[in-house]
Amino acid sequence: MQSVVSAAHARRGPRYRWLQLFLGIVCMAMVANLQYGWTLFVNPLDAKFHWGRAAIQIAFTIFVLTETWLVPIEGYLVDRFGPKPVVMVGGILVGIAWAWNAYVDSLWALYVSAAVGGIGAGAVYGTCVGNALKWFPDRRGLAAGLTAAGFGAGSALTVLPIQAIIKTSGYETAFLYFGIAQGVIVLLVSFGLAAPDPSDMKARDTNVVQSQRNYRPGEVLRTPVFWVMYLLFVLMAAGGLMATAQLAPIAKDFKVADVPVSILGLTLPALTFALSIDRVLNGITRPFFGWVSDNLGRENTMFIAFGIEAIGILALARFGQDPYLFVILSGLVFFAWGEIYSLFPSTCTDSFGPQYAATNAGLLYTAKGTASLLVPFSSILVTQTGGWHAVFYVASAMNAAAAVLALLLLKPMRRHQIEHDGAQLPDARRTVTATSPV
Repeated sequence: MQSVVSAAHARRGPRYRWLQLFLGIVCMAMVANLQYGWTLFVNPLDAKFHWGRAAIQIAFTIFVLTETWLVPIEGYLVDRFGPKPVVMVGGILVGIAWAWNAYVDSLWALYVSAAVGGIGAGAVYGTCVGNALKWFPDRRGLAAGLTAAGFGAGSALTVLPIQAIIKTSGYETAFLYFGIAQGVIVLLVSFGLAAPDPSDMKARDTNVVQSQRNYRPGEVLRTPVFWVMYLLFVLMAAGGLMATAQLAPIAKDFKVADVPVSILGLTLPALTFALSIDRVLNGITRPFFGWVSDNLGRENTMFIAFGIEAIGILALARFGQDPYLFVILSGLVFFAWGEIYSLFPSTCTDSFGPQYAATNAGLLYTAKGTASLLVPFSSILVTQTGGWHAVFYVASAMNAAAAVLALLLLKPMRRHQIEHDGAQLPDARRTVTATSPV
């Protein structure tokens, strides 16, 4: 039996993990529209049913909650049964959700559809990120970043087609066509996914400190380090989610949505230009800052990126009514925000080990769901204050606080914990035996 397993492992070869990474990226790209394409449907839904933006955005909140808060359960299934069956079910649910959106005629139906889509997207997201964290112990930030980039940039190529279909055939047709296509592709790709062997998950030479202990999920929840990371994730995710869900209404209220903007020889309405650039930058930032963190350290990278995000949001509040600056600054905001989806999963697995990476990273990922609870309040705050500036100022302050806490609180706490557990040192010159049982 052992020889058969060894032969099967040998047939995988050194490039097999890159194939797994690629398949995960494809799956992530196919579920990206459920979050990043949502803003295109808010105004058409309101125009048809007159439910109000705040009521419609509750569906977005439900989607994010179910996409995030159930990931620990889906991660547990991945850690136990492998990635294939979880992604397979996720693809089916994703297809059903958007196809169903084409026919909803009540808020309750919209909310149920959002929950179904959230469960499906979460199953795909949690599985693919968890699988990448396991396959790449030596390049964890880069691998998690490339996988998350599929989710961040996956909708970039479909912004124009979705807008065109909504304009010519209605939002219902866009929901139906893209729902079916995305679900089918995820279902087919899921057949190629596979989990790594234990030997593939062992720490290799790395520039970051990694724990030699594999924490079980229950143990993770009892560590202060986890809850500090959770707080930072909530602070960072809240501002970005507000921009993600509200970018179209913001552009409309700033009176720049339909103003033509020409950059590098390309002319598009400001909102369309911003959405396209934002998706690309929101994708690029994930592997970029993941790679930076593999070399510079997780918390140092957090401080830089989170600080840029705080400044970018303030600049958007001050200069966003200029259509050119709206496009450029919204791109900066997305660039400095999207890296949380590579930095936090890799930091989590560095701190708690790869054996239960899908479940543990899923526990941390629920912070995105917690942050989404603040999204409807942004619409309420706009109504109360008569503009977006209060929202921007609050979001900027949250990001600035996260930057400072990452460097002054998380960094020393995490190093202290890892030193007690046993660490894979950055220069790989010595290995410390774990002091705690697996």
